[in-house]
Amino acid sequence: MSKLPHTGTSIFTIMSALATQHGAINLSQGFPNFPIDPRLREALQRAAVDESHQYMPMPGHRGLREKIAATVSRVYGRTVDPDREVTVTAGATQALFSAIQALAHPGDDVIMLDPSYDSYEPAVLLAGARPVRVPLDDAFMPDWTRIAAAMSERTRLVIINNPHNPSGRTWREEDITALEDLAVRHPRMIILSDEVYEFIAFDRPHLSVHRSPILRERSVVTSSFGKTFHITGWKIGYVIAPAPLMDELRKVHQFVVFCVNSVGQAALVDYLDQTDVTQLAAFYRNKRDRFRALMAGGRFQLLPCDGSYFQLARYDDISDEPDVAFCRRLVTEHGVAAIPLSVFNGDGRDRRMIRFCFAKDDTTLIEAAERLCRI
Repeated sequence: MSKLPHTGTSIFTIMSALATQHGAINLSQGFPNFPIDPRLREALQRAAVDESHQYMPMPGHRGLREKIAATVSRVYGRTVDPDREVTVTAGATQALFSAIQALAHPGDDVIMLDPSYDSYEPAVLLAGARPVRVPLDDAFMPDWTRIAAAMSERTRLVIINNPHNPSGRTWREEDITALEDLAVRHPRMIILSDEVYEFIAFDRPHLSVHRSPILRERSVVTSSFGKTFHITGWKIGYVIAPAPLMDELRKVHQFVVFCVNSVGQAALVDYLDQTDVTQLAAFYRNKRDRFRALMAGGRFQLLPCDGSYFQLARYDDISDEPDVAFCRRLVTEHGVAAIPLSVFNGDGRDRRMIRFCFAKDDTTLIEAAERLCRI
């Protein structure tokens, strides 16, 4: 009997395969198609020559954990212990999975805000806990009345994602305050904060739980070098949590992967002294603005994008097809791959919206927009 009877092949895998099959431009899966920083490539070459090829410590390279702690201090003003409160993971997905397995128990409720990233629910189900999916409002912002109504004495985890995938929205001060109020009223609650796009926020500053003394003492925060440095294939992320929570997470982490890619960790230790993560927002703001300008002549209606490298679009003026069918036809007839929004909703709600990834070089964005604007 399957432990995940309703889980099939990921829509990201399906759409990327269709894009390859039909020679389409792939704006579906969230990976950049441009080169990484040459300084990072050189750091990787040095790490390979230096023979950094054996097991790293289970929590991660000590030097990398120190650099992570220094980054958190500089960007967010939070002091974290690199030995007890930082763990390097095999991407943020493994961090999320390990946190859920460590902290959610059979009979617990785990609240997710829909539309939500597709890796959350399978991890909750494998932990024997119950997913409680609460819709965001029509502007893809938290509906705190509905979230409060979904809370109970069984609530163990609340998973948040800011900047949000797939909508690209970012939280406001009042959202952090509302979450703080919720945490005070529910002392058993732990926050799992997915902040992999933390350095890609455009129109207002990224409001991390790191900045909140109330939230950070009961939060597990996941981050991604893959998203920040355009190295999604390296699968290196990290997680930050207070020592008691981290102790539990590491119990799972050590038996899921034990440790992470040694050469990549060594390269990042070198590279973090050469780069400034706060400059990433300007880089992607230019790509967002370019893609939106290129799409201005078409019939897609672009929604607000405050952060991440995703752009939601309505297609009401083009078709009344369900979003999955529309995305399939977009690939086969028009040569562009996108992701249907409904797959991020537990109830499959279809708003006739699709998601484009604009983490692409200018040539790709121009050609994709030309094809989309001809529809």
